[in-house]
Amino acid sequence: MLFIAMEILNHIFKLAAGIGLFLFAMYLLEESLKNLSGRNFKLFLQHITKNKIGAVAGGAIVTGVLQSSSMVSLMVLAFVGAGVFTMKNAMAVILGANLGTTLDSWLVATLGFKTNIEVVAYPAVCLGGFFLILFRNRKTMKYVSYFLLGFGLLFIGLSFMKTAMEAQVKDFDFSKYAEMSLAVFLLIGFIITLLVQSSSVTMALTLSALHVGAIEFPSAAAIVLGSETGTVIKILLGAIGGNASKKRVVLGNLLFNVFLTVFAFLLLKPILSLITDIFNIKDPLIGLVTFSSLINLLSIVIFLPLLDLFAKFLERFFKDTDGSTAAFIGHATINEHETALDLFRMETKYFIHNSMIFNLELFKIHILALEEQIDFKEINKERNFNSKTIEEKYEFLKQLQGELQAFYLKLRAKLNSEQNSELNQLISAGRSSMHAVKSVKDIGSNIANLSRSSKDIKYQFFLHHKNETENLYLKLNALLNKEKQASFEELESLFDTIQKNYTTALNTFYTEAQLAPIENIDITTVINFNRELFTSNKAMLMAIKDILLDEKQAENFNEIPIYKT
Repeated sequence: MLFIAMEILNHIFKLAAGIGLFLFAMYLLEESLKNLSGRNFKLFLQHITKNKIGAVAGGAIVTGVLQSSSMVSLMVLAFVGAGVFTMKNAMAVILGANLGTTLDSWLVATLGFKTNIEVVAYPAVCLGGFFLILFRNRKTMKYVSYFLLGFGLLFIGLSFMKTAMEAQVKDFDFSKYAEMSLAVFLLIGFIITLLVQSSSVTMALTLSALHVGAIEFPSAAAIVLGSETGTVIKILLGAIGGNASKKRVVLGNLLFNVFLTVFAFLLLKPILSLITDIFNIKDPLIGLVTFSSLINLLSIVIFLPLLDLFAKFLERFFKDTDGSTAAFIGHATINEHETALDLFRMETKYFIHNSMIFNLELFKIHILALEEQIDFKEINKERNFNSKTIEEKYEFLKQLQGELQAFYLKLRAKLNSEQNSELNQLISAGRSSMHAVKSVKDIGSNIANLSRSSKDIKYQFFLHHKNETENLYLKLNALLNKEKQASFEELESLFDTIQKNYTTALNTFYTEAQLAPIENIDITTVINFNRELFTSNKAMLMAIKDILLDEKQAENFNEIPIYKT
C-alpha cells in the first residue's frame, strides 16, 4: 500500500515537474522572440492596426510568433492607454491574439504527440546550454540560446506530462469521473488556467489526458473552453491604476471571453459534431486543437462587425479622473520595458511638438502642418491644450517635463546599456525643448513691445525674426515627423543658419541704430530679444538632434561650438 502511494506521489511530482518545465520553456521562448524581434513587432502592430481587419491580422500574427496572448494584450493595454490604438482596434487586436495563441496548440498536438520530438529536443537543450555559457555576453546569441532551450524544454516538459498521465491511467480508475457534468470540466479548465496563467499549459495538460484516455473528447473541449477566460486575471492586474481606456479594454476582453465560453458551451455538442462528422476529424488531439481554433475564429466572425457598437458600449464605463498631462507614458507598464521605451519616445515627441506650438503662439505664428499633426491633434483636443492661456500652456509643459523626468528615473534601471543610451538622448531632448520654451517665455514682454512698436527699426527687426522663426520651425517640424529624413549635415546647416541669423540681425540693427533715433532702453530690449531667441532656437534644434541622430552622431554634433552672446 505504501509502495502504491509512493508511486502515485512520484507521478504527481513528475506531472508537476512537466508543468514547471513547460511554463519555464514558454517564458524562455517569449523572452527570446521578444528580444530578437526588438521593436519590429511593435512597429508592425502599430502600422497594421489602421483598420479592424488589419488589427485582427496583426494580433494573430504577432501572437502566433511570440506565442503569448497575455504579452500582446498587455502591450495593447499600454498603447490604448496612451491613445496609440483606438478602442475598437485594440479589441480587434485582442480578438486576433486569441486566435494566434492556438498555433502553439497545433505544434504540441502534431509534433509533441505524433513524432519522437525528443530526438530534436535533447540536442536543442544541449546546444542552447553551450551557446548560453560561451556567448552569454552577446545579446543575439544569448536569446538564440534562450530559444533553443525553450524549444527543447517545451517538449521535454510535455513528455513528462504524457508519461505521468499514462502512469496515472494505469494506477487510477478515471472512468467513474467520465459521467460528470461538462460544467465541472469547464470549471476545471478555468481554475487550472487561473493558477498557471497560461492557456497553453492547460491545453498541453488536456492533450496529454486525452492522449492516454483519461478523459473523453467532450470533456477535453469543456476544459479548453474554461481556459479561455482563465488568463484574464493577468490582464486585469495590468489595468489596475490605469486610465479609463485601459479599463474599458480589459472589460471588453473579459466580456469577449465570457461570451465565447458561454456561447460555445451551449453549442458544444453541435460544434463537436461539426468537427467529427462534417470535417471528418477522427483523431481527438487534432479535433481538440481544431475546436480551439474554430471557437476563436467564430468569436472574430461574431464580434468584428459589431466592434463599433461594442466600443461605444464600453465607453459608457469608467471615467478619467487622472490629472496627468502625459499622453503616452502615464499608464505604461515599467516591466514591459521595450514598450515603455517606445511610449517614452512618443511622449518626448509630443512634448517637443507642444513646445514648438507654445513658442510660435507667442509670435502669433500658425503653422497648419504643425497644428494639424495627426499623431497629436486629437490628444491636444482631449486635453484642451489649444484653448489654454499662455500661462496654462507653460504650466502644462512644466508638469509634462516633470512626468518625463520621473518616468525616466523609473525606466532607466530596467534597460540595457544600448537602450539606456537612447533613453538618455530622449530625456536630453526634453530638457533642451523646455530650455527653448523658457527662453521664449522670458522674452514674452520683449516680443509684445517689438511687435506693437511704432518705431520702424524695432518693428522691422521683429518681422525679420518672426519670418526666420517660422521658416526654421517649418523645417524642424518636417524633420521631427519624418516628412524629410534628417542627416547630420542638414542639422549642421540649420545650426549655421541660426548662427548667421543671430549675427546678421545684430549687425544690421547696429548699423541702422546709428542712423535712426532710438532710446537706450530699446537697444537693451532688442539685444536681449535677439540673444534669447538665438538661445531658444539652438535649444530646439538640439532637442530635434537628440530625437533623430544616433548616439555617436549626437555626440559629434555636441562638439560644434554653440556659445555666442
